[in-house]
Amino acid sequence: MRTFAIVLAAGQGTRMHSSLPKVLHPLLGRPMAWYAIETAYQVTSNQPIVIVGHRADEVMRALGETAHFIRQDPQLGTGHAVLQARSFLEGEADLILVTYADMPLLSHQTLSQLLNAQRSHQGPISMLTIETNDPRGFGRIIRSSDGYVQEIIEEAQSTPDQLKIQELNPGVYCFSAGWLWTALERIPLSPKGEYYLTDLVGIATSQGMTVQAIRVEASMEMIGINTRVHLAEAEAALRKRINEHHMIQGVTLIDPETAYIEPSVAIEPDTVIWPNTYLQGQTSIGEGSVIGPNSIISNSVIGKRCKIIASMVEDAIVEDQVQVGPYSHLRKGAHLAEGAHMGNFGEVKNSYLGPGSKMNHFSYLGDATVGANVNIGAGTITCNYDGVKKHPTQIGDSAFIGSDTMLVAPVEVGEGSRTGAGSVVTKDIPPNSLAVGMPARTIKKLDKK
Repeated sequence: MRTFAIVLAAGQGTRMHSSLPKVLHPLLGRPMAWYAIETAYQVTSNQPIVIVGHRADEVMRALGETAHFIRQDPQLGTGHAVLQARSFLEGEADLILVTYADMPLLSHQTLSQLLNAQRSHQGPISMLTIETNDPRGFGRIIRSSDGYVQEIIEEAQSTPDQLKIQELNPGVYCFSAGWLWTALERIPLSPKGEYYLTDLVGIATSQGMTVQAIRVEASMEMIGINTRVHLAEAEAALRKRINEHHMIQGVTLIDPETAYIEPSVAIEPDTVIWPNTYLQGQTSIGEGSVIGPNSIISNSVIGKRCKIIASMVEDAIVEDQVQVGPYSHLRKGAHLAEGAHMGNFGEVKNSYLGPGSKMNHFSYLGDATVGANVNIGAGTITCNYDGVKKHPTQIGDSAFIGSDTMLVAPVEVGEGSRTGAGSVVTKDIPPNSLAVGMPARTIKKLDKK
């Protein structure tokens, strides 16, 4: 059966008390709506339809090409919102899945179960329900003696006895498309001047049709985000889900509750993640590495058997068997080759540190290319910016840069050369030479080793 999803994202979200549209509030580095859109795509294999309304242009810009967007203007309730997709989907779909952009925890397994139930159901509606003593404003499910859903009573209209019912309607449905479009036109206008999707249940039963309910055991999936409290609950649940996935796949999290791992991060087995570590964006970590504690890695590639302690790595490449930290910073464009070492309180920006090279503490490399097996002494700085332009520094293989050396770019230190401690290098140093002083001058040639 041809299946499409409609994701409702038009509401204002006033209880968030925010200038940011509710569906764009971030969860683990992604807008909350991204999760609903991604899950809808996974279960239908078709780009979902997202109904937008409040600050629609901002929502569409943020979500990009992840969905097909349709505006709801004016916003007259959930039934009216779904009806906006009729011209796009009528004749194209056999089943219509309806979800919400503010329910990011719904899993593709649960939605697949709902779709499969409707595929074998003779009636026009299958829906999800949950059983919980925390109603969150959801309507109550009234079942008939044969177990089908007979009616949904909204919380505001429920009697005291009905309020005791713990089976609730989170509002996730799968409809027979041919029936849906006609039935939407029969929804009565509510006293608030809106058309509610829940009224479709009553329309179906009045026609002698059945509405089946699939009870979801994992009620946490049904968290609908209306406040910052709900946002924090959803983030905690999502982090737990992601962290458990990595642990099952062979990653050790010393303290899962303090490990922050975004959904786009890839980690290979036998890696150990220490507490208070943040892994963000398009980051990948090779097997057997040790990350943290207190490290932040964003949009970076970390090789195998690396060790990164209490440091920040962003938009960088770290090859195999590299050690970084503690208290170091790899900035955009940093590339540490295999076996390199970067000591404490170091910083590298837009630079390459060659295989086996060591950059010890309190040093800075900017716009530099460093060869293999180079020693960068403590306090070394590449003076790469003249106030107008950035300039490159090149250091050849097996060079030895003495402590507190200032390399005033553009400048080149030849292969096998050395600088004395405290040197200020303003001119190129030939290969296998020793330069000392301020400004540094070459005083002798060195024997090749």
